[in-house]
Amino acid sequence: MQAFPLIASIALALLSCAASAATPAGKPASPATIAAQARVLASMPVDDGQDAAFIKQGFIATPKETKVYNKNGKLVWDMELLDWMQGTAPATVNPSLWRQMKLLKEHGLYQIADGVWQVRGFDMSNMEVVRGQTGWIVVDPLMTIETAAAAMKFVNAQLGERPVSAVIYGHSHADHFGGARSVITPGTTPPIYAPEHFLEETVAEQILAGTVMSRRASYQVGTGLDSNSHGYVGSGILGAGPTNATVSLVPPTDLIRTTGETRVIDGVKFVFQIVPETEAPSEMNFFLPEKRTLYVSEDTTCTMHNLQTPRGALVRDGLKWAGYITEQIGMWGDQAESLVTGHCWARFGNAAIRNYLELQRDNYKFIHDQTVRRFNLGDTPTEAAENVKRPAALTNQWSNRDYYGTKKQNVKGVYQRYIGWWDGIPAHLDMLPTGELSRNYVDAIGGSKAVLRVARRAMDKGEYRWATQVLNDLVFADPNNREAKSLLADSYEQLGYQTESGIWRNYYLVGAAELRGKQPEHMVLDSPDSVAAMPTAAFLALVAARLNPDKIGDRRMTAALDATDRDDKSLLTLRNAVIIPEVGKSIDAPTVSVSGTRILLMGLFIRKIPLDQLEKAGLKVDGDRTALLALLDAIEPPPPDFPLVTP
Repeated sequence: MQAFPLIASIALALLSCAASAATPAGKPASPATIAAQARVLASMPVDDGQDAAFIKQGFIATPKETKVYNKNGKLVWDMELLDWMQGTAPATVNPSLWRQMKLLKEHGLYQIADGVWQVRGFDMSNMEVVRGQTGWIVVDPLMTIETAAAAMKFVNAQLGERPVSAVIYGHSHADHFGGARSVITPGTTPPIYAPEHFLEETVAEQILAGTVMSRRASYQVGTGLDSNSHGYVGSGILGAGPTNATVSLVPPTDLIRTTGETRVIDGVKFVFQIVPETEAPSEMNFFLPEKRTLYVSEDTTCTMHNLQTPRGALVRDGLKWAGYITEQIGMWGDQAESLVTGHCWARFGNAAIRNYLELQRDNYKFIHDQTVRRFNLGDTPTEAAENVKRPAALTNQWSNRDYYGTKKQNVKGVYQRYIGWWDGIPAHLDMLPTGELSRNYVDAIGGSKAVLRVARRAMDKGEYRWATQVLNDLVFADPNNREAKSLLADSYEQLGYQTESGIWRNYYLVGAAELRGKQPEHMVLDSPDSVAAMPTAAFLALVAARLNPDKIGDRRMTAALDATDRDDKSLLTLRNAVIIPEVGKSIDAPTVSVSGTRILLMGLFIRKIPLDQLEKAGLKVDGDRTALLALLDAIEPPPPDFPLVTP
């Protein structure tokens, strides 16, 4: 009877997150920032009103209750979070980003085509519902069970209650599958469709690099920022967000493997396109020929997307990305009359859709080709990011602007994909570590006071990129220098006000808040479902990557593991301060044997729950207990809130 509460506590501990902290009131826009915003305003494309018209097209209703709470009464989503954004842009927000987020803050239920609807603003992503012969076919059931349940309740209230007859996951990111458990009608097991390798990629992307991804993701989506003109105004592609509710993962039952595959799902014909290595490593699109509706997941959106995401991930293939859009145009470009994406608003009319697809394709292809051209001319990543200049035909398209991904980070992503981390300059082949390098720079300039003088002159002239560089060196050389941290926060803040990218703004402003003493909320990227779905090889790779060699020394041992609830045996061999995991292998006389359910094994190796507590819950240990304790002591989970803006 005591085992279950302990197991539940382990599962909850795996999902624990730090308390959030609000951002202090921001400072005013500087004269240089005000001038920069005026230049942006003067150079913005002509607004022909098409986006605003598309947003309103098909509108049915928005809910009276716009707040979503979890079972404990905690607010997890507020559709009206950005409703304060009215009128013209304040000086503290880039006017182009302001226009984008005023559009994205709209929420409600929209009809896309006969029998096709879209729910927007209930979460970080959109959910589509298609009327089948017997029930709802749900596409991308949002990120969390709380928001998905609210969306499904609203759909049924507006359109008539029907069971969910099928679920479709567009790709392997949580904001497109995390609410699945709450939309599935109780007592039913509808088919769930997903692209090939969905489950492996869903779990794998956030395992080994999960801690740093979570830390950086909290910057990217602006956790802890107050929603106001000095703080959070969105992420350029996302509406109200972010949410920190409950993520589920229901495994798919049917995988789509090749482009052109069709399924008749509850009487509706779907034609699929497989597009791996685009916005997600496992991703797909589809076309509904009877509805003339094209779903493009996140291959195209209302902004340029990330080839290299700031939160961290494998670099995406810009050449393939552009090629898949060309393939879409060839397959359905003359047929589509409506288009929906995983984020942003829908688009209507064949001519408008084809133009949109072609310009998005051209944007990615231009960045890819010109980056390759520039590095073959000898440009370093930073030089290429400055020197690749897109033509007005591309940047005058609102959906190609830098609201989420940016030209500069995508150029660097293309460079990294082909060339790697090194820019080819011998001096950069074996550079000093950041802190030591910063201390040398500060000494060379003449000490802290001299650096502060340089930074103040730069800030007075509005040269915030330069001021940020020298102040960052001073903070890393002297992290207790309060004046340096304060000035760096001010410089970050002005850069945040000026940038067109919502996620760059969030990065700068969260960085400023942290320098001023506020920690952002730690984002949770896993869940009990994802823990359960984690392949054994991935679990053991994570254990191996947490071994501290200084603690383990030259110890040698073998540990036989047996996950009794899934008939899953593995062997860990420790030698030369390296753990070699072998799934499915066993030996006659290991140093120690450990058996128990998967959650108990994860509690032991991942959460470092004391061994005696786990034994009370059912874990069994045979053999050299001392060797096991030495191994466990050397496996160290990384802290989720390690410094980013300070050493």
